[in-house]
Amino acid sequence: MLAERYFRELHKILEQIEQTQMPVINQAADAIVESVVNGGTWNLYDTGHMLMHEAVGRAGGLMMVTPLFVEVKAHHPARPRPIPPNKNKVFMDQLRDLPAFIFSQAQLQAGDILMIGSVSGLNVLPVEMARLGRKLGLTIIAVTAVEASKQFEPRHPEGLRLMDVADIVLDNCAPYGDALVEVEALDQKICPGSGIATSYVNWALQACVVEKLVARGLRPSAYISNHLPGAGAFNAEMREAYLKQGY
Repeated sequence: MLAERYFRELHKILEQIEQTQMPVINQAADAIVESVVNGGTWNLYDTGHMLMHEAVGRAGGLMMVTPLFVEVKAHHPARPRPIPPNKNKVFMDQLRDLPAFIFSQAQLQAGDILMIGSVSGLNVLPVEMARLGRKLGLTIIAVTAVEASKQFEPRHPEGLRLMDVADIVLDNCAPYGDALVEVEALDQKICPGSGIATSYVNWALQACVVEKLVARGLRPSAYISNHLPGAGAFNAEMREAYLKQGY
């Protein structure tokens, strides 16, 4: 019963994406195509739970989608002892100056595409990534939950959300609170919608990019499943073509 409710609620989100997002998906695809055919790159930074894995290296996926991985760690091998809980924890996505460090290390330049995924779009890091990226001449494509984001209090000191500072905003249409299925016995909802919804938007966008490149007489490089006969040689050939042509 709960599974059937989940199916119904998820279908509503996917239908909303289909009905509302195609103009924006086309706009984003146009920007990506113009970038890559002129020597730019399509890059992805995701603070959520889906795109960095789903959009990269998958069978049928484009080789040009390049993840931007960021990891911040502090290792402190102190002796065990009772200490009070840390009430002043700072999370990576609250670090306003971190984007400047990220861009100093990343191989990005004016004309490139940076797609930033954040379901809420509230935290400092994705907002500052978008702002600094635009100053550097990147085209910023946000993937976020627009209506849900509007209902939360932004954590950026200037009251900004990701959707406020991006060039193009793709809406995954996830609801406020994300979870879809009300469970009366728990007095809460379960089963988030944003992961599959964001993936749905991603693959529609990749399909649109392929269509636009093919219409120009160009062949973008895409993976086939490693389990298919000859996949190793095919993917290696496509990879070589991608490295040479940029798409």
